Amino acid sequence: MRQSRFTEEQIIAILAEQERGLKTAEVCREHGISPTTFYKWKAKYGGLDVSDARKLKSLETENARLPPGRRRYEDGAGRAPAGQS
Repeated sequence: MRQSRFTEEQIIAILAEQERGLKTAEVCREHGISPTTFYKWKAKYGGLDVSDARKLKSLETENARLPPGRRRYEDGAGRAPAGQS
């Protein structure tokens, strides 16, 4: 997987700019990202603060190391995989 140019902290700061009232197109142009990228980030990181993003990243890293049948969480929302408790 390709590494992002932006850290989770930077992504959350970019999303916060839009939440403070700047237009989405203006924020995207300012940071050199597409609106599609912005809305993907918003779906993944919207409503998170920096500490939550770090926890999400550590869970994703842990899941990448575990074999598929042993993964704790399949998505970033903390829900167990379908069919498992």
